[in-house]
Amino acid sequence: MDSVTLADQKILRGTGGETHQVATGDVPVLTTQQGVPVADDQNSLKAGSRGPTLLEDQHFREKIFHFDHERIPERVVHARGFGVHGYFENYESLADITSADLFQRPGEKTEVFVRFSTVAGNKGSADVARDVRGFAVKLYTKEGNWDIVGNNIPVFFIQDAIKFPDLIHAAKQEPDRGFPQAQTAHDNFWDFISLTPESINMALWIMSDRTIPRSFRFMEGFGVHTFRMINAEGKSTFVKFHWKPKQGLQSVVWNEALKLNGADPDFHRRDLWDAIQMGDYPEWELGLQLFDEEFAEKFEFDVLDPTKIIPEEDVPVRPVGRMVLNRTVDNFFAETEQVAFHTGNVVPGIDFSNDPLLQGRNFSYLDTQLKRLGSPNFTHLPVNAPRCPFHHFQQDGHMAFHNPKGRANYEPNSWGEQGGPREAPEAGFNSYPEHIDAPKQRVRSETFADHYSQARQFYLSQTEVEREHIASAFTFELSKVETPEIRARVVSHLLNVDKGLAETVAEKLRLKPMPQPADAAMPTIELKESPKLSIILNGPDSFKGRKLGVLVSDGAPIDLLKALKSAVEKEGAMIEFIAPHVGGVEADDGTWVEAKQMVDGGPSVLYDAVAVLTSPEGAEELAKEPTAKDFVSDAFAHCKFVAYSAAATALFDAARCDPDGGFVELKKTGDAAAFVKTCRDLRFWERSA
Repeated sequence: MDSVTLADQKILRGTGGETHQVATGDVPVLTTQQGVPVADDQNSLKAGSRGPTLLEDQHFREKIFHFDHERIPERVVHARGFGVHGYFENYESLADITSADLFQRPGEKTEVFVRFSTVAGNKGSADVARDVRGFAVKLYTKEGNWDIVGNNIPVFFIQDAIKFPDLIHAAKQEPDRGFPQAQTAHDNFWDFISLTPESINMALWIMSDRTIPRSFRFMEGFGVHTFRMINAEGKSTFVKFHWKPKQGLQSVVWNEALKLNGADPDFHRRDLWDAIQMGDYPEWELGLQLFDEEFAEKFEFDVLDPTKIIPEEDVPVRPVGRMVLNRTVDNFFAETEQVAFHTGNVVPGIDFSNDPLLQGRNFSYLDTQLKRLGSPNFTHLPVNAPRCPFHHFQQDGHMAFHNPKGRANYEPNSWGEQGGPREAPEAGFNSYPEHIDAPKQRVRSETFADHYSQARQFYLSQTEVEREHIASAFTFELSKVETPEIRARVVSHLLNVDKGLAETVAEKLRLKPMPQPADAAMPTIELKESPKLSIILNGPDSFKGRKLGVLVSDGAPIDLLKALKSAVEKEGAMIEFIAPHVGGVEADDGTWVEAKQMVDGGPSVLYDAVAVLTSPEGAEELAKEPTAKDFVSDAFAHCKFVAYSAAATALFDAARCDPDGGFVELKKTGDAAAFVKTCRDLRFWERSA
């Protein structure tokens, strides 16, 4: 290890890049709640460097236990969520890969409940905060509940679950002041990141547009960890789970996100609710990345490391089924708030790997559910109860709605048919018999030590527009950090990712002198670009499911209004009219056009593209209205496509917007369909160049 001195603490960097802040001088020794000095707070106790986490790790147990019980009644993380019902439909039999019942019969449907969420914000925070999104799926299979508890990003901040309380404490509001919340733009978070090199890959992801999605409907979901699938013969295949949205990927831009949170803090949940109520049911395909031990041994990175991906170009994602969300909840509290997910909820045919973050999550969730829901009987709640028959000897406790009947409440017993359920050695869940022979130790595997190569790959795989957004996001977040040393440490890590990115951020922060690159345990590998990591390169091929906002005035051309409405609906998109008054406007033929929004309550940030169809007089009046000018100027600034009638140019002049290639004039009714086709590209990115 080599060390550097910072203030009154000594920072030791291990071979895996982890940091150890060692007490010196007046700095107290870190202890457990029982007062026992802690030798290593970076790694949980494992059987070997890549083996499973051991149950006897009381320091980890105490730390996670206390963390799980810190909040009542909202979740410690993922507090702000929105849940919906649906089904999963299997494409084909996967009996050769897994014995999991839901994958045996083509076309079979399995009921699901899905909860989308933000991670860091409190329950009352806004939807479009820059944050990771939870993507948790509960599948009610014929052999029990299976939970895929993932995120919309395939990697995570940390490699070992013992660091999870520290990560979330750093990301949450600072404890002495209670702010800021639902955001990471503050000293504590970036202090932690800058001292935790393993987080740098995730830092690139969260500074990308992945953390400001346009909608739950247009984002991917990932199981994050490596799992196993086991077939009837006991053969194991490693697997990573992917949810691919059928409608493609889409995010908003940062300035748009800020304004969306003001205009509609419920934007994401309202969007999903409206889509389902209209019958536009969102769909995802479940894809599997399948690989064996041989691939795992040869791959440049450790498949047990949750801060790494396996690029789809190396292991393609195999679509095996689709998920359709088609029903909203009957009661938000009873279902969305009381649903309990757990990574440990797997069914026969699915098993775990030794990923240390997954191992810790498997240990943690029951504590959380006991604290939040107040009883070990939370599985009696309808949203958590299996849909298949279930029998056990667990009894009593707070809110025990169902207790075993009869004399026997233990097993084994000799009461025959009256003795209750029995084991099923063949059909029951059996863990994969992985051989482990290793010393007990707190250590990070050296195969986890490359913290920068995949971060560089992610950055270089983005389009030029997306790279600019990443640089701007780092600049914004670090501009809110008050301690210059923390800003410098972050930039020192970025130098190991991409020199141009680091220099751009440093220049925008006026950071002088330029820091030296952070010490790296392993040299950065120049990996090939992965186009699948870009949002823009994986966008939709239609405008379906999007929304067009049309600003109108009295005297608006009815033929163009009708043509635009027809073209939008034919595309499978939505259209809303925005007017000076919510009652609506009278078109040029006397037809009354109902408005969904009035102009000061329907800003253009609510829409994927906009149109301005007015009379000359209407445009002159709107040009005097500040919110109407904002409607146009924001759409322009956010690179949206804009359709307009000739009379609308007076409003553009007032808003100081010069029409460019992203503006489409509607001169005749046939132009409406052409404009909707143009909107399939989502944004006119050339405007930001």
